[in-house]
Amino acid sequence: MDDAPQPLTPDEERLWRAVNRMLFTLPKALDQDLQKLTGLNSSRYGILFNLSEAPEQTLRMNELAERTALSASRVSRVVDSLEADGCVRRWPAAEDGRGFRATLTPRGLARLQAAWPGHLLSARRRVMSPVAETGIDVARLTELVERIVDRAEAP
Repeated sequence: MDDAPQPLTPDEERLWRAVNRMLFTLPKALDQDLQKLTGLNSSRYGILFNLSEAPEQTLRMNELAERTALSASRVSRVVDSLEADGCVRRWPAAEDGRGFRATLTPRGLARLQAAWPGHLLSARRRVMSPVAETGIDVARLTELVERIVDRAEAP
């Protein structure tokens, strides 16, 4: 089997460049929208969102880092700020005494619920509406994106 890289076709090259542009511009645009519409940045929103969906609205800090794709130190700083705002409570993990857990507070849930409509407006405007305008099957596009992410996450 020949492992030499194969040049991209012109259409593949165009797609690759568009994906790269999207990877840089979309997160920035979504974060700016979120801050403008809700007062939360994407890191704070992501932590609140992930805690809201966790059993008992609690996660170990390392799991929270994995779910949000943030470094452990970044998650710690963001949780510090959310804790100072009364949105999250951090406490030692009882089972091993080494790690910490973060729990969403009622204030944090209310903050997330208040931000949710603005987040949806941005998601619809930046992603869902352009997809719908093309007529592309959303389920098939989702499968493709999930496959790409799965391969990116594989060792």
